[in-house]
Amino acid sequence: MDSDLIKIQQKVKKYHEILENTKQYRKDWHDGLKELIMKTLKNISSKTGLDAEIEVQDKVENMELIVFNLGRTTSGISEKVDETVKRPMIKSNGALIYQQLFNGKVLVMESLPHIEGYGDPRPPKTIEILRPDELKKPFIYRHMEIFLKDVTDWEDYDDDEPQQKAGFNPIGFNTQIIEEED
Repeated sequence: MDSDLIKIQQKVKKYHEILENTKQYRKDWHDGLKELIMKTLKNISSKTGLDAEIEVQDKVENMELIVFNLGRTTSGISEKVDETVKRPMIKSNGALIYQQLFNGKVLVMESLPHIEGYGDPRPPKTIEILRPDELKKPFIYRHMEIFLKDVTDWEDYDDDEPQQKAGFNPIGFNTQIIEEED
């Protein structure tokens, strides 16, 4: 048999395996993963006092989302429209999102807080993509820890971040000394 055809046959076999995986992943979502995610998020909310709404968005079949939404509040900031009228700016407090992808895998992402009318919100940040059989309760806890750290960092924003993140090293600290040869 032609060696090039063998390579193509192997690729076709891999392609069919991937298509079957997609069917299984979608089945896994409906057979328990969706419920595990929702129960775990509800448990986190009730046991920690973290007030959140857990929403299922299922308008697109096999591409559902589960959103752990911290809600919206008044930001405490308002725009003066005129001498007597102020327009309050609303703050979205952020969300942790679990979304089925087209291939049945689960995209975990976060939407950070933002204040409407005060800059543009950042696009959602991907935390990771997992196969349904990989997504267990400890992973959901870890995602929540990441989300809470990032939301807390957003709320506590200031310029005290180490300059190294911006590509700079403070003078005399953690710098390499290059000695010139004579």
